Amino acid sequence: MARKVTIPIGIGYGLTDIMGGGAFTVIGAWLLFFYTTFVGLSPIEAASIVAFARVVDAIISLFMGSFTDHFYKNYFGKKFGRRRFFLLIGSPLMLVYTLLWLNGMNYWFYLTVYLLFEVIAAMVLIPWETLPSEMTKDFNQRTKLSTCRMFLSAVGTFLATFIPGLLISHFGENNASAYFVNGLFFAILFAVCVFISYKVTWERELTEAMKEELEASEAIQKRTFAQQLRRFGNLWLEYGSTLKVKAFRKHLAIYLLSFTAKDIYNTVFVFFCVYCLSIPSSVAASLLSLSIIGLPVTLLAGLAMIKYGPSRLYVFAYSVMLICLGCLFAVYVYNPQSKIMLLFIIAGIYQIGRCVLEFTPWNVFPFIPDIDEAITRKRREGLFAAVMTFTRKTSVAIATFTVGVILQQGGFVTGSKIQSPEAISTIASLLFLGTGVLLVLALLTALSFRLNKRTHGILVIEVERLKNHGSKQAVDAETKHIMEDLTGYKYDKIWAE
Repeated sequence: MARKVTIPIGIGYGLTDIMGGGAFTVIGAWLLFFYTTFVGLSPIEAASIVAFARVVDAIISLFMGSFTDHFYKNYFGKKFGRRRFFLLIGSPLMLVYTLLWLNGMNYWFYLTVYLLFEVIAAMVLIPWETLPSEMTKDFNQRTKLSTCRMFLSAVGTFLATFIPGLLISHFGENNASAYFVNGLFFAILFAVCVFISYKVTWERELTEAMKEELEASEAIQKRTFAQQLRRFGNLWLEYGSTLKVKAFRKHLAIYLLSFTAKDIYNTVFVFFCVYCLSIPSSVAASLLSLSIIGLPVTLLAGLAMIKYGPSRLYVFAYSVMLICLGCLFAVYVYNPQSKIMLLFIIAGIYQIGRCVLEFTPWNVFPFIPDIDEAITRKRREGLFAAVMTFTRKTSVAIATFTVGVILQQGGFVTGSKIQSPEAISTIASLLFLGTGVLLVLALLTALSFRLNKRTHGILVIEVERLKNHGSKQAVDAETKHIMEDLTGYKYDKIWAE
């Protein structure tokens, strides 16, 4: 009998995204500022740490997905689960996060530690992201898991902006100790959250096909070097094959465009507040901490996801964020006397859009492998999770390094309290153009995205019918159209022998 996903189970599963949402929110908002203000690194040096580490990590992440798909052949995979084992060992390794915020170390120390943490995070997040597909096939139960996840991600995002603000206010604007204490607090919190997720989740039973593969594993391990090399090449072909799924291509484009826009905003926002608007970094932290608005918004977004589908949520999120960017630009240009009050209003509304932006793609993701199964007859959750992680980390690396280069070329001076007019204009341009253009592109792509509860349900029913040797000639016109629209394949190519 299938186990039921309850709210407590959903909460336990979602706790890991306090790390997923919180760790990288702190990094995105504060790491470049910390490295350029306290450590003494140049903008390019600081940005290159994030960029290089994430490119290397992105490559490792590709193999992590396939590795977890096949980890059930291993003793530890049998005993602890091919996905959940990595949560178990990843929990204590979260303490590495503390080392990112040590002051007085050199460039190579920060690069090494950041690379190590990225690898640890990928080792946890990639298998963890596949668990909704493992735990249930039901749309509503998966949405429950994803809603709990994104609610707790919003909690993580709030803590990641609220706690630094408190510590900066306590220790003072010019005291690096605030950042170290912040890192230590979150490292312990992340370790506890990941362990709880390990304890409450489960994986589906091995299918007959997987059992047959398990029996053949000994022969696989005895492959020659040439055969292993061919398998390596085939693995890259497998990753490329995910892009043949039409719904996944659109999903990936929306995800990368919108999340990169959000990353640029987060990275530049503290610089913008301190140097363009001349307000303290503690106030910037307070503005970011309005992410607490995301807590009730996430719950409402879960209901809206079921009723309206992801496309309308995307349009809502991007429209709200673009309007807020326009309002923020007006405050920058006209510098009104009541700008602090206006900034809090704008930042609060922006967080509504930002929360929906983050909520929607990861609610969509668990349904992508179902579409792929209709084409390949395989379950490849780990493969899709790896591709998403690889492309996401690569785009973040490129965006972060680009921000660092533009800041330095635009005249930003490390450690200086006062920046030139050229540097100030550069910071503002990065915030408004960098974020705005990507949001517009994401909005245009989202308008034609048609995966929702209804279309997914029709696809699942049709796949089950075909699994039970149903005739392809018996398909009705609407089902045929939906299957072709979601997969990008002609119907006669779907569920092919």
